[in-house]
Amino acid sequence: MLRVTVTDREQISALGTFGTLVLALAAGLLVIGGIFLLCGVNPLFAFKKIASGSFGSLYGFKETITKAIPLILIGGGLAVAFKAKFWNIGAESQLLMGAIFGTWVGLNWGPALPGPVIVPLMFAAGFIGGAFWGLIPAVLKLRFAINEVISTLMLNYICAEFLTLLIVGPWKSPKKFGFPYTDDLPESAMLSLLPGSRIHTITLILALVAMVVLTVMLFKTRFGYEVRVIGENPDAAKYAGIDFTRTTLLIMIISGGMAGMAGVGEVAGLHHYLSYPDTISSGYGFTAIIVAWLAKLNPCYVVFSAIFFAGILVGGDAIQISLGLPAATVDIFNGTLLIFLIMGDFFTKNRVRLLSKEKV
Repeated sequence: MLRVTVTDREQISALGTFGTLVLALAAGLLVIGGIFLLCGVNPLFAFKKIASGSFGSLYGFKETITKAIPLILIGGGLAVAFKAKFWNIGAESQLLMGAIFGTWVGLNWGPALPGPVIVPLMFAAGFIGGAFWGLIPAVLKLRFAINEVISTLMLNYICAEFLTLLIVGPWKSPKKFGFPYTDDLPESAMLSLLPGSRIHTITLILALVAMVVLTVMLFKTRFGYEVRVIGENPDAAKYAGIDFTRTTLLIMIISGGMAGMAGVGEVAGLHHYLSYPDTISSGYGFTAIIVAWLAKLNPCYVVFSAIFFAGILVGGDAIQISLGLPAATVDIFNGTLLIFLIMGDFFTKNRVRLLSKEKV
């Protein structure tokens, strides 16, 4: 009789970690290929369409970078939270709350202030909005031991309905012919775009700089050391005198604030007014979870991971049009990859063996 045993791996090389990641991605793509077959689509043709739609043309590549910008910001913030094993599933609502705060500043202060002043104020307001929304589940966990997965997930729905309430109620513009939108932001509050594209360069530069700062913070500072210790062994962290409450609150300020800035970038760079939640965000808060996992919770690698998944989003739009597949195809693609990435992470940290009853 055989029995499955699971033991901790004492050490695994960088090459072994990379190999496990590659195998997890390959297995995920194999399963996705099977799903394409069930839909009556040639998997190789579908993968080729996705790659050509996102990276095969200059237009597709520029759209990929556009969608990568919020994924970089949110993914970096989630990497910090996940590093401490605080499972923030609410980045979608933190993005929306940042968009709300940033829009309010832009609409009320923008007409009287020049661009070099109002734009930083909007990003600061977005950071505050996202951080505020991220602190709520942190306080609930610290004070009442409420699971952060549940609280952050539920806050997504609350924020989405609150945003809808604003645009159909007190913030609804009388100039939009009855549509549920706010007034347009003043020109001083709109972000400049890279010529011939929708890439808002200020947010892109901000995202790249933020990833460098987060990487240094996580791996070269005392705060980063505390974050990693809390994630690896909370009991050891408390024994070492690490302030668990302070560190947890700071983690969610950073994670929520990064998502909030992504919301400001989407509104000020692309839409120029506040509208329905699914218009402001194409599910970036959820996709960024997979981005952070693929990057192995390293903000520096988040940049490449975000570009990869942004390519899937853009390529997914292409196969919807050319192959007639439903919009949920991209969600299935991302969800399947996430499952296999988590499985790969499990096998990286654990050794699974089949032993006979006698050996056990």
